[in-house]
Amino acid sequence: MPVSSLTDPAPEAVLKLLSTGLERGGMLTLVGECEVDYDGRASSHLPPGERLVILKPDGTLLVHQDSQRKPVNWQPPGSTHNARLDGDSLIVESVRTSPHEELEITFKTVAQASLLELDDTSGLALKGSEEDLRQRILANPDVLETGFRAMATERETVAGAIDIYGQDADGTPTAIELKRRRVGPDAVGQLHRYVEALERELYGKSVRGILVAPSVTDRAERLLASEDLEFVSLSPEQTDTSRPTNPSEYAEK
Repeated sequence: MPVSSLTDPAPEAVLKLLSTGLERGGMLTLVGECEVDYDGRASSHLPPGERLVILKPDGTLLVHQDSQRKPVNWQPPGSTHNARLDGDSLIVESVRTSPHEELEITFKTVAQASLLELDDTSGLALKGSEEDLRQRILANPDVLETGFRAMATERETVAGAIDIYGQDADGTPTAIELKRRRVGPDAVGQLHRYVEALERELYGKSVRGILVAPSVTDRAERLLASEDLEFVSLSPEQTDTSRPTNPSEYAEK
């Protein structure tokens, strides 16, 4: 990973570094006092302040202040960057063509500038998602309960799509609602609507509803009991799970 870094550089040295980085397709960072002007779908002006500016090889540009997670201004991937000198000021311009947007950053001083030639082709492998939870159950339905058979995923009803639809060992239609985190009454209400929609669709035939999540709140427990719904404690990372709990176990003591 080649890295070129300048501390308290002259504007000419920063311009040379930026030109090299843009030509090579590197990532560039600038720290210094700057003001930012935007013109496009709207217009804005950010008065002078000390900020971090990041130029990425895909055309992304980010302007960060010393607080908050999101940039105070930015340009999306596909933008074109260039730099020039105007007297003692360094000006960085970024242009997006569709829709047309321009961002101009004027540096009065630059405290630090770096060119980072990164080698990173890896994609993010998201773990612990609801899809992971779904795949866990589809691969081994017994983690839900013995004899469960999945018949469809994202089964449409008038109330929305059911995460997993299937039958238990006795052939009873079963709606499974998946949540990757601890949930409250809203998730129970969602499952209840799915069960009601299925029962209407199946002409009154009894339908089981099982909420699958790592845990539920006390209010959710009480609502599960009152709606005759069930709960399985299971998360994408777990190796074991409990069987569906009898709704009567959720009654207040």
